[in-house]
Amino acid sequence: MSGVELEGVSVRLGDTDVLRDVTLSLRARTVAVIGENGSGKSTLARLLSGLAVAREGTVRVLGLDPARQVAELRRRVAVVFSNPDAQIVMPTVAEDVAFSLRTEKLSRQERSERVTAALVRFGLAELADRSSHELSGGQKQLLALCGAFVRDPELVVADEPTAYLDAPNARRVADHLLEDAAHRLVLVTHDLALARRCDVAVLVQDGSVTEVGAPDDVLASYEASIRW
Repeated sequence: MSGVELEGVSVRLGDTDVLRDVTLSLRARTVAVIGENGSGKSTLARLLSGLAVAREGTVRVLGLDPARQVAELRRRVAVVFSNPDAQIVMPTVAEDVAFSLRTEKLSRQERSERVTAALVRFGLAELADRSSHELSGGQKQLLALCGAFVRDPELVVADEPTAYLDAPNARRVADHLLEDAAHRLVLVTHDLALARRCDVAVLVQDGSVTEVGAPDDVLASYEASIRW
């Protein structure tokens, strides 16, 4: 399976070059993207998921051009945001998970079985008929993950998925993201302990990728750069 390939990529938002001349090749299963606020790391995540478009350069995600093959990209790539309310659209938990399968050619029985299995996997089976907007913050993020994973994506792009969670829920979400070998993961995070659990780390600074490598090495460089 192809990974992520960027060559000479720049992204401009308004009057600002948010990413500049980024060249990057990622083949590892789990990749952490780290950097300060405003460094461009979230724009990188949006670029890989087809939510931002490169002004210059070449982008390939799983062999696809996100700008020209959007429908296929969205079929194979799932996105998880820091705020699950941005992803929850249906009134009940089960309906919200089923909504993610709306473009799949499944029978009613197949759809029901996929939804049930996903709810069980993420510990939400007993909440299937609960109002999705009345869940706790941790339950909402698990629901967002459930909706993403029910499609069996090849790649998950997660932008600060644990940012608003307490420690136990953050650990649950992280475990679901990192421990399923069936998908690849690009994880944008400020949680350096979480970044260390990934196979590779990417450091983004001032719109440029400045280092790629083993998490311990990249995090050491990052921590040195932000010391007073």
